[in-house]
Parts: sequence; C-alpha cells; structure tokens
Amino acid sequence: MTVIRTASLTKRFGRVTAVNGVDLTVPAGVRFGLLGPNGSGKTTLVRMLLGLVHPTSGSVELLGRAMPRHAADVLPRVGALVENPAAWPHLSGRANLRLLDAAGRGGRGRDRKARVEDVLARVGLAGVDRRPVKAYSLGMRQRLGIAAALLRGPELLLLDEPTNGLDPRGIGEMRELLLGLSASGVTVVLSSHLLSEVEALCTRVGVMDAGRLVLTEDLDVLRSPTGHVRVRTPDPGSVVGLLNGQVVHRDGDALLVRAPDAGVLNAQLVAAGITVTELSAERRSLEQVVLELTGAGSDRVDP
Repeated sequence: MTVIRTASLTKRFGRVTAVNGVDLTVPAGVRFGLLGPNGSGKTTLVRMLLGLVHPTSGSVELLGRAMPRHAADVLPRVGALVENPAAWPHLSGRANLRLLDAAGRGGRGRDRKARVEDVLARVGLAGVDRRPVKAYSLGMRQRLGIAAALLRGPELLLLDEPTNGLDPRGIGEMRELLLGLSASGVTVVLSSHLLSEVEALCTRVGVMDAGRLVLTEDLDVLRSPTGHVRVRTPDPGSVVGLLNGQVVHRDGDALLVRAPDAGVLNAQLVAAGITVTELSAERRSLEQVVLELTGAGSDRVDP
C-alpha cells in the first residue's frame, strides 16, 4: 500500500516557487526522512500533504484518498506536528489534550482520560502538573505536540522537526518512541535538517533543494560501500609496494585503498605478513550525499 503519493505537486507564493513539480511516493511501513536545507520547501510540502495549503498545481493522495477533497475522512487517521506545536496557552497540557480528543471524537468520550494519560506517558509528560502550557519549556511544548499527534492512534505520522527544543536525552527518547510506533505498523514521515537523527531513525530518505525533490532512495543503498577501504598499519610502505597502484591516498599510517572487498584485502595483507591495526570499507555518510545534492541554503547571504 502507498500512504503518500504526489504528482507534479507545485506551490507558488507570488513569484516564489516554494515546491516545484514534486513526485513523491511513500510506501506503508517505512520510516521516511525528508531532508534539505532551510527554505528548500520541506514544510510547505508537508502542509500541502495535510491540506493546510492548497497546491497551485498537481495532486496529493494520502492513505489512498485525494487531498484536500477527502480531508474529513483521511485526517482522523493521521497524526501531525507541523512547525511550532499549537496549544491553548492558558490551559494545562491535560486540558489541551482533552479538548483535542473531544473535537476529534465528539461527545463525552468514555475512555478520554485513559487516552490522554497514555499519550502523556509515552512522550515523557506523565508527571506534568496543572501549570498552563505558556509556562512550559520549549522541550515540554514539543513533547505535548507529539502527544497530540498520537492521540487518535494514527496509521500515518507526519512530523516536522520533531526533536526541536529537546535535549540529547529527549532526542533519544523520541527516537525510541518512533521506532516502537514503526514496529507496531505506523508509517513515520519526518521532515528535518538534522542529518544525524534521520540517519539513526529512517529507512528511506528524500532530499529537497530549492523546491525540487532531487533524490528518493533507501538509506542502505545511499550508504553502500564506495569501493575504497580504509587501512591503518605500522608498515604503510609495504602496503604501497604490495598493492601496486591500488593506494589512492596516504596520510601517515592511514591509507585509502581501491578494493571491492574489504575481507579479501585483509586476507591479502595478512598473507603478506603486514600488520593491520584497522581496516574498514568506506561508506558515504548521509551528510556527504545531501551536500552533494543541495545548494548553500536560504539562510546564507553571499555578495
């Protein structure tokens, strides 16, 4: 099943094209990371997926239904956090979640209290007191926004910068929460510029630049071996002599060797009596991939 499908999706604000002809497909069950520099169009794309912004042209399908035409049927099955978490600032977190649950389900809701307590516990706010949301820290507001996104037990979770304002422990807790939701069958889509978080969480990524989707690929494929092996040895001269031109770079006792199989290379060096203290296949990082595909970003000002 495909949970997100867009075709030639475009959004213009006056003379500015924020999203430009995006064709995106996200299958059910993946953890999908939408990457790109600030101003690349990530948030505008997410808002169009949810029907919060209408496209200039192109189409959106969410959970197999056209958006925004079928938003009333689709959105109850979707949890979302876009930009800053919304809340009634003079009310407590619990009161906010109860009102949101009532708005979504209607009526008194026999199990409302249990649902609210469950999502508060899942995001680390089980012990929150009655203080109003306006007195919350940024991290607490972010946790509350994610709790609101989980309130309806969504099939699809769309999160824009979900770890914004969280400390390192909070980021780790949120990662574990999202991994658990994914294991239970929820499709997780997150938009972020934090490459390390996407690399640690996602199975598939899309890269945006200047409004265009310039790449979609499985993370394992992007980070496949480059055909080079990093070798560290106390006898680098012997390695250079043995491999006869396969060494493409040398820095002291560290060498970069052109070799398709790290295991075969290791056996060759050991058989030649060369001591190897470190050996690993070189892989491209997600940061390298994104930097190769994107420009400087919209918050840079050059002459």
